[in-house]
Amino acid sequence: MTDKIYNVLFLCTGNSACSILAESILNKEGAGRFKAYSAGSQPKGEVNPHALKELAALGYPSMGFSSKSWDVFAEQGAPQMDFIFTVCNSAAGEACPIWIGHPMTAHWGVEDPAAVVGTEIEIQRAFAQAARFLKNRIMSFISLPLTSIDKLALETHLRQIGAMEGASITQPKAN
Repeated sequence: MTDKIYNVLFLCTGNSACSILAESILNKEGAGRFKAYSAGSQPKGEVNPHALKELAALGYPSMGFSSKSWDVFAEQGAPQMDFIFTVCNSAAGEACPIWIGHPMTAHWGVEDPAAVVGTEIEIQRAFAQAARFLKNRIMSFISLPLTSIDKLALETHLRQIGAMEGASITQPKAN
């Protein structure tokens, strides 16, 4: 019997920075247990070069990424997602497509490093900080006992992960 590989989609508005960072980090750190993807509601059409530079500096894959619409993952034949995490504030408030299989969702927002205007050092620092905050969330996520935890407890853990250091907005309250 093979262990389930969980599909995870990271959403951001532009799909050029935070969602790309998260996709690469989870694909390496969660290899064999998770398959990560990323997309955006209004994709920029290109990946921010600072994101790729930060991934390479940290030893994560930095090739083969593309900025794409989240519609790609709502189409027939797309991988069915088990988890969907928004990683930027603007994507958290947008009306998302209807996802097949009703994946678990949470908001793991961090400040968008692509929005930073300043010196090269300030921009690099913003990307390094975003990558660190996302990696911390991802490492907490992959340590969860997914096969033995009930849905309500898992939802609580996913919200708590989103509120970790670097959270860019207050988490929505549970209904």
